[in-house]
Amino acid sequence: MTYGFEDFQRLQKDNIETAVKSFGAYSKGVQAIAVEVADYSKKNFEETTAAAEKLFAARTLDKAVEVQSEYIRQSYEGLVAQLTKIGELYVDLAKDAYKPFEAVVAKASAK
Repeated sequence: MTYGFEDFQRLQKDNIETAVKSFGAYSKGVQAIAVEVADYSKKNFEETTAAAEKLFAARTLDKAVEVQSEYIRQSYEGLVAQLTKIGELYVDLAKDAYKPFEAVVAKASAK
């Protein structure tokens, strides 16, 4: 097959549009991840501050150990949930960023 100048221009235009769509999806995904991390950081700071206040208010060693244990348990569960959510956001990011290239790959494999 021979390609003319118009075909080459169309191919370049299609490739640029695909790259722009992919970059837009990537940018949106990274922004969603950044917002999620910032929200988690704020929430974690607030929980840590509240736990420290409870710890300083504890009158006995048993109460202090109880407060610390509860804080550690909640922190661990929160971290696991957050990491799961971030992982899902990264998977969505990869899918959305690749989606514009699916048509290009399908077109190339059909030839």
